[in-house]
Amino acid sequence: MLKAVTNLVNVSQITGVLPVVNGGTGVTTSTGTGNTVLSAAPTLSGNVTLSTGNLIISTAGKGIDFSATSGAGTSELLADYEEGTWTPVVNFGGADGGSSYLLQSGYYTKVGNQVTAWCYAEIIAASAATGVMTVSGLPFTATASSNFQALGSGGLDNAALPADQPVARVYTGQSAITMMSGTGINNWATLTDTGVKNNGLRVYATVTYSV
Repeated sequence: MLKAVTNLVNVSQITGVLPVVNGGTGVTTSTGTGNTVLSAAPTLSGNVTLSTGNLIISTAGKGIDFSATSGAGTSELLADYEEGTWTPVVNFGGADGGSSYLLQSGYYTKVGNQVTAWCYAEIIAASAATGVMTVSGLPFTATASSNFQALGSGGLDNAALPADQPVARVYTGQSAITMMSGTGINNWATLTDTGVKNNGLRVYATVTYSV
């Protein structure tokens, strides 16, 4: 028997019985291995509750559309969310050069086109590499658009010499964090192996950037 649901539709428990939809047409169901599928474009009235399982978006570029609360933005479609880990590698002059680590830990969350990445790395024995200090391995490459410049917080512990006001920067089109230091307004400079690289160096960084 068709069950009418006025304010609540329990989608996860639909097993061949359709909820009431506006007009009652445009919906088909099929059951796979433990799954029930709604196709076409039904309009459900009231709330939708999933008692078990997840709401799965099966087509790339589709998601949750917030256009009912339209504002001045260029998009109101939430089409991507992701959490994961990454491995930070401390480089000098673009090369790791064989440093050995006590710990390399990185986590990230991606919401839409925004990525927030955290990392911690502790070097046991530093390589002989020289040059600008970066942390490579970010899970996504930053957008190449020059309109998106990303800064975050950075920290160095047990460096060869103190680094004044360390910050973490993600340049456009890059998948690495460049470690920088500043002593005043308009006076940022990249950090290099000179005065920084050291056995036991600990590196911390948190950045949010666009992709």
